Amino acid sequence: MSRLLSLLIVVWLVIGVVAAYQRDYFSNARTNCAEASNIALTIAAGPLNYFGVNPKVTCSGVKVPKPSN
Repeated sequence: MSRLLSLLIVVWLVIGVVAAYQRDYFSNARTNCAEASNIALTIAAGPLNYFGVNPKVTCSGVKVPKPSN
């Protein structure tokens, strides 16, 4: 039973990676809170992406410290 569950989880995540790739999330070097969160949510949503789920995250409320001069 645990082997089947593990296999289902791996297949689920692989489908999520394919969905993120199809949305060109891996094509640019831009990294920020929202972009990383969108990639993670797309992978976690897995096959649901193909049923219209389009997870998006905004990081407008996050206070990030600025580098010192």
